[in-house]
Amino acid sequence: MRLPVLDPTRPVVPARSGSRPERGLADSYGRGVGYLRLSLTKACAMRCTYCRPERITSTRGEPMLDVDEIETLIRFLAERHGLSKVRLTGGDPTSRRELTEIIARIASIPGIHDVAMTTNGLTLERRAKEYAAAGLQRINISLDTLDPERFAQLTGVDELQRVLRGLDAAIEAGLGPIRLNSVVVKGQNEFDLPSLVRFAAQRGLEARFIELMPMGPLASVWRERYVPEARMHEILRQTVVDWQPLHQGHDAARRYRVMLDDGAETIIGFITPMSCNFCAACNRIRIAADGTFYPCLMDRPIGTILPALRPGFDRELLDAILKRGLDGKREEHPHDGYGVMTHIGG
Repeated sequence: MRLPVLDPTRPVVPARSGSRPERGLADSYGRGVGYLRLSLTKACAMRCTYCRPERITSTRGEPMLDVDEIETLIRFLAERHGLSKVRLTGGDPTSRRELTEIIARIASIPGIHDVAMTTNGLTLERRAKEYAAAGLQRINISLDTLDPERFAQLTGVDELQRVLRGLDAAIEAGLGPIRLNSVVVKGQNEFDLPSLVRFAAQRGLEARFIELMPMGPLASVWRERYVPEARMHEILRQTVVDWQPLHQGHDAARRYRVMLDDGAETIIGFITPMSCNFCAACNRIRIAADGTFYPCLMDRPIGTILPALRPGFDRELLDAILKRGLDGKREEHPHDGYGVMTHIGG
């Protein structure tokens, strides 16, 4: 059995301080931006324990980027700054009624080569083919457990079978690769990792296990609920008998091609913001549904891009807002997160 060497100090594509690419956005440490994570809405039908607060204020009347503004923003970033990858997030992006149109418009923009989405999977049974036809290429589906009772406890909805039917619909629609996102919470689902890996292997999917971050509803009890990557490997030790590290590049996940004890193979990724951050390779920015600009997931936002889009598009102002935010981005994210994931878009 060949186990990976877990080195929490291992660097990941280090950036050169002070260098900036000739074309495109970059922060003061030379990390270029080619990837936008765009939240379409705060709304989500689930109430995951680690994500959404118990009390959610109404979002009615709040400003929200409309379809034209979304297209204008992404077209500008692609044409002027070389943006090539967009991931739609939330909340849950399928709660946005214009989602299919948004996908189609983004997919039609020259230079955008990767259109992806992260979703809870509740609408995929009916809409996966529609999203794929519009231009969606890849999809990540949140799935923290395969146990119906624990699923209901973690998400607040008794809809595991609906999510699984949606997953099958996504496979049938040709979306891929499909990744299963599992936030690992001590005392809730850490021992579900082996069953999730076997499930992924059976369906030709990739399993991704995400370390809990000290932000959102569980921030105050983070130390009691946190499961580091090393512990995840221990839990998987009897199930996974061979690990082959894959190139990481700008991917947030440390990925391995693995063989299971029954001979099946799959890919496992570990997203480790706490035990081994990937800040040196960060190539992404986040913009929330209301236009709030987050250069870093776990840090404070740096203003809003709305003044550059309303009442008319001001490209110089947008560049100035983005530059100010990126210039203020830290070399590494702070230990404690600032916002709530459903507001930012993970």
